[in-house]
Amino acid sequence: MSTPQQPDTNMPLVAHLTELRTRLLRCVVAVLVIFAGLFYFAQDIYALVAAPLRAYLPEGATMIATGVASPFLTPFKLTMVVSLFLSMPVILQQIWGFIAPGLYKHEKRIAVPLLIASVFLFYAGMAFAYFVVFPIMFGFFASVTPQGVEMMTDIGQYLDFVLTLFFAFGVAFEIPVATFLLVWIGLVNVATLRKSRPYVIVGCFLVGMLLTPPDVFSQTLLAIPMWFLFEVGVLFGSLIQKERETQTAAATESADNDDEHTPSVQP
Repeated sequence: MSTPQQPDTNMPLVAHLTELRTRLLRCVVAVLVIFAGLFYFAQDIYALVAAPLRAYLPEGATMIATGVASPFLTPFKLTMVVSLFLSMPVILQQIWGFIAPGLYKHEKRIAVPLLIASVFLFYAGMAFAYFVVFPIMFGFFASVTPQGVEMMTDIGQYLDFVLTLFFAFGVAFEIPVATFLLVWIGLVNVATLRKSRPYVIVGCFLVGMLLTPPDVFSQTLLAIPMWFLFEVGVLFGSLIQKERETQTAAATESADNDDEHTPSVQP
């Protein structure tokens, strides 16, 4: 009879630290290699990221650089962040290679799809912010500019603003993964999540109010996807919970059958 696969816990601490250092170096090299390939296009990358705002600038208006080194450092910073995002498959591969030996077989079966889904959802959140939220947001900002004030945004402040929103929307789109993990590790069950739906909806609109301009339409554009993603997480959580209950029922039935077929010992 084959024994269940056990995690590898026999590697000494020094070997673990050595492997961790090696994998971290690989991640750094991956980021630097991508950065080296993109640095020549740093100005074009910044122009692409700034396009949603520039489309709503008044005629003849431009973005400005108030810092002496901003024309160089701002595209440099953006290119480094883009390199980090593009190297995420390599980084996740190294993370997986480091933690996989310590996982059971059934944990590996769940971990791989979760890692892939996390990256996809984060990128999806960034794309949603760029293509949907930014045009509406910057259009609103341009429309409420006071008379006599010319809208000329500093490139450094703009980059910090959009990177914050990219990160916020990327994290917000991780709701299905977070919901699934809460059910998988047993912190909550699906019934509790469904009962909490009204509070989740209110929370989604509160987050939308904080991250978008003060108009109902923009807030709804973030709140509804977040609510939808919560429902997706509940759906997948219910599937894993149902599978777990089925396995538990099967194990209990098997144990009962074994007890029934065990001959009793007469004195």
